[in-house]
Amino acid sequence: MNAINVGAISRSIDLDRIKGRIPGQLETKASTPSRFVTFSLFLLFPLSLQSLESELAVTGNGTEISDFLLYLCSDAMLTRRGGWELSSSASFCAALLLLHVAVVLPGVVSSQSLKNSKLTTTSPWLTLSGDTPLVIAKGGFSGLFPDSSSFSYKFSYVAGSPDTISWCDVRLTKDGNGVCLPDIVLDNCTNIKLVYPEGKMNYIVNGVPISGWFSVDYDIQNLSQVSLAQAILSRSNKFDASLFPILTVEDLVAQVKPAKLWLNIQHDIFYRQLNLDMRSYLLYLSKHDIPSYVSSPEVGFLSSIVGRFRTSKTKLIFRFLGEDTIEPSTNVTYGSLLKNLTYVKTFASGILIPKYYIWPVTSSGYLESYTSVVMDAHREGLEVFASEFANDALFSYNYSYDPLAEVLSFIDNGIFSVDGVVTDFPITASEAIGCYSHINMSNSDHGKPLIISHNGASGVYPDCTDLSYQQAVTDGADYIDCPVQVTKDGILICMSSINLMEVTTVTTSPFSSLSSVIPEIHDGPGIFTFNLTWEEIHKNLKPAISNPEIQYSIYRNPLYKNDGNFMRLGDFLAFGRDKDLSGILIRIENAAFLAEKLGYSVIDGVMRALQDSGYSNQTGQEVMILSKNSSVLIKFRQQTKYELVYMVDESISDMVNSSIMDIKQFAHMIAISKQSVYPVSQQFITGQTKLVQKLQSAGFGVYVYLFRNEFVSQPWDFLSDPTVEINMYVQGAAVDGIITEYPGTAAAYRRNTCSKLGDQAPSYMSPVPVGGLLQIMDPQALPPTLAPMPSLHAADVVEPPLPAVSPKPSSFGAGEESGLPPSQPSYGRHLVASIFLSLVMLCGSLLV
Repeated sequence: MNAINVGAISRSIDLDRIKGRIPGQLETKASTPSRFVTFSLFLLFPLSLQSLESELAVTGNGTEISDFLLYLCSDAMLTRRGGWELSSSASFCAALLLLHVAVVLPGVVSSQSLKNSKLTTTSPWLTLSGDTPLVIAKGGFSGLFPDSSSFSYKFSYVAGSPDTISWCDVRLTKDGNGVCLPDIVLDNCTNIKLVYPEGKMNYIVNGVPISGWFSVDYDIQNLSQVSLAQAILSRSNKFDASLFPILTVEDLVAQVKPAKLWLNIQHDIFYRQLNLDMRSYLLYLSKHDIPSYVSSPEVGFLSSIVGRFRTSKTKLIFRFLGEDTIEPSTNVTYGSLLKNLTYVKTFASGILIPKYYIWPVTSSGYLESYTSVVMDAHREGLEVFASEFANDALFSYNYSYDPLAEVLSFIDNGIFSVDGVVTDFPITASEAIGCYSHINMSNSDHGKPLIISHNGASGVYPDCTDLSYQQAVTDGADYIDCPVQVTKDGILICMSSINLMEVTTVTTSPFSSLSSVIPEIHDGPGIFTFNLTWEEIHKNLKPAISNPEIQYSIYRNPLYKNDGNFMRLGDFLAFGRDKDLSGILIRIENAAFLAEKLGYSVIDGVMRALQDSGYSNQTGQEVMILSKNSSVLIKFRQQTKYELVYMVDESISDMVNSSIMDIKQFAHMIAISKQSVYPVSQQFITGQTKLVQKLQSAGFGVYVYLFRNEFVSQPWDFLSDPTVEINMYVQGAAVDGIITEYPGTAAAYRRNTCSKLGDQAPSYMSPVPVGGLLQIMDPQALPPTLAPMPSLHAADVVEPPLPAVSPKPSSFGAGEESGLPPSQPSYGRHLVASIFLSLVMLCGSLLV
């Protein structure tokens, strides 16, 4: 496996550059036989057609007929007349060949297979055959349900593509039955410890001692008392209560009726030591339930059956384990076997490899250059399947926690494509293949939903830095946002929090002693923007990337966690002017506090900055002002014509009509939380409010916040896939815009080729059923009933006017670009220090 040097991974983590996409690739459509020719052939040559169909039924191999027809027509098709031309008898043969393709090989000229068939040279897929990559559901939809349960298998077809392949890890029982279980040890994937508490055994498996409960110690009747369980602790165990029985392979075929079946067989040597014969079982099974694929990591096992399956429709796949792991039948490492694919070809038609064989990942979590393994295998005529895809696993930071982006890098990178992916979440691979591949990545159409950044692309780079804003623009945001804060010297800056301790390295700076507590604006201690001048912030502090899911040990882009430069409001406005944006959004917080306590008019400062930068009189980009304070928006409504967004900062179920009428007096749009649309209990959606529809009927645009890619931020209903979540709010709730920390994921969603198919869109692009998971959950496992969320009343909206700003004595002047009046030094600790100093002086005078 040779590494190919494609250069360093881009700092901006641009997926196109990661994938090495070749620009300018064209996709053409294959021609189809005319209806007239096909119809005429049915009339003229019915006997020939019937004989061809009969031959196909006998041989089961349409390609042999194709070869025969090509041989039969070779002389008639071409004659030499100063060049190759069609002979006079060519029309018959050409039409007959077309008819053979259209009728005898039916899938070849379907809309999908015309695109993918090896008979056409215009397939966009770089798989071995040119066919669409396959989706193999490992144990069904095992990312949600217990692996290998009936619900898991069935749900993979409900939520994924109808041609998904069902994967079964075959284990043998004491009486020689094959059952589907994800592990040779049953401890974690079943409740067997509760059913047979004395059943723990010790075995040597491929030279490794293992303790636990094994299927070989129980017959099928014993195992009928055991139920499956979710083996991965980070996943929901709510469905364990359904007590799904262990399935035999025959049960799987009979109950699920999978489109295709993939049997993964391991530990043949272990079973033979116990006088159990996996080979005999497989041969017996194949007489009535023919698997499409059989994989095994054991050379000896595949070599023993290759002769029996050489003329079968079943494909044998050699599964590679860790590169340093010893293959038990040859006693060499899998890494060594990978260097001899010619040998692998003698007993297998494909290979199954962990995804890191293709895209290696450094110990720090970043992609290295891709290897040549896919191209090497394809040159040997071997298909390549990649495994270990899971939306809730911690994969490379280059993908920004977007599992769809990861799948795309394996199937649509302009250089190679694997022939299939094995995944715990088949919906994501189905989306990638069916709707997100071979699309125009440069399309920057600003359609619906509107994509509004939250502190820039803050899931990729530190909040509100030049890198974060540039990434948001590159990723396709419609609006980039600046949450305005004020410095000690009156400069307006973009900073996601007024507390520098949350978003900068101030605690390790010379200013770490400036901590104070100001309950009006922040719970707990803080060092605030107005404690430092712009120069002190700019020269002494570094940004710190936000990690909202740090309690789960989920971190964002650590290599660049302190990269980027802070931006003043003026810098932000200048940056946005010449970018492909619909506009900019300015978020204003703590206006009343700044006016009353510090004599700052942040509203006047923002208006002045917008006027100075030319936004107040230009029409190319819109300006939106967002605030949770009606008093702020009322003042902007009185003095400007900007678009105003009222943010409801709590989850609500409804708005009473009086509150809606009040909001209409000062806002054009309303931003609400995700839970205000789809209420959630213990990460399960319990229902849908009518709030979006009600607000839109009242004339408001509705924006929803806050979207993140990290799977722990999403309810289980969205299947650990941020694309499924976005689709639910756009298609299911019809929101007008989304506020997101990962605008690239939202922009990719907007470009997907299935978005315009309407009722013809595939099922995996339909909104998930509201509360659907609760409906199939055992009643004893249901989460507690959600307490009613409040309604928003007029009293919750109405605020007193902003306090008047009166200049106060100050040791510094206003910033030249802020438009703020002179004001006093920082509030908080310094004020406390002044009081303390006065008390000391007073006590001293009393002592004297």
